[in-house]
Amino acid sequence: MNPIDTLNLDFRSLSTFLAVLDEGSVSRAAVRLGVTQSAVSHTLERLRQALGDPLFVKSGRGIVPTRYALQAGPHVRQILDDLQSLSAGPPFSPATAEFTFTVAANDYQRDLLLPGLVRILRREAPGISLQVIPSGIPRADILRKDVCDLLISPHAPEATDIMQRGLMADRMVVFYDQAYRQPPADLADYLKAEHIALMFATGEKPTLETSLDTRGLDRRSVVTVSNFSGLPEFLRGTDMLATAPEGMGKHLLRDFAWVPLPFDFKPFTLLMLWHRRNQNDPAHKWLRNQVNAVAASLNRPNG
Repeated sequence: MNPIDTLNLDFRSLSTFLAVLDEGSVSRAAVRLGVTQSAVSHTLERLRQALGDPLFVKSGRGIVPTRYALQAGPHVRQILDDLQSLSAGPPFSPATAEFTFTVAANDYQRDLLLPGLVRILRREAPGISLQVIPSGIPRADILRKDVCDLLISPHAPEATDIMQRGLMADRMVVFYDQAYRQPPADLADYLKAEHIALMFATGEKPTLETSLDTRGLDRRSVVTVSNFSGLPEFLRGTDMLATAPEGMGKHLLRDFAWVPLPFDFKPFTLLMLWHRRNQNDPAHKWLRNQVNAVAASLNRPNG
């Protein structure tokens, strides 16, 4: 292999390499970068000459990375993260900052934590807009590819480049309309009842459903919704049951009674997750602290 021509390894070319590696496609990488396919192809050719490796080869109708490209990926990502940290700019000022901060959260986390964050932003950082997108069962790529800046979920992707901080503990309980039925007396009563179940729009099952399947427990779901916000109106005025986080009894399901689950199911912790490249970014750090402050206020007895 020839010595590496470092003059051809600039920020733009390395970003192009990562985009193709992440997307597995020159055309999708071009869309992500906002450039033409020919520009991506030209940059890849310069990288091949500089690094002395094909990097990506044809496979069927697509392309696959070489072993060298796969091994180089984490190193290139770290180099770009370090370069970005050099251009962090002046100290962050919430009062004058203007940008959009994107948070991925399903409706439970969204409704519990983010209205409080918006109130803080309107008061202290009016130029920062909040965009909220659904997270489903989250994967590391949602943070790696800048789909969002922050992720709030009880599920942490297993990845060394994803940072996390616990926000608050919660557990699953059984909600019911006390005007139409008594609480389930035991597991048998719970299983024979009619249920409102949850299935994410992406088709992924919540961990509760997986746990029931693993135990061989079968319950009858007469309604399945794609998010928790669909529960109240289906539950109201019926003898059905809905299993949801206890914290929802403070807002979305506050009109309903609840009892603990009639079987063992581990409590969970809501996590705040972000990519390592944003660890020391002053604006990102300030926003993480505000989310944590909202969670802390809810953790207090009168929160």
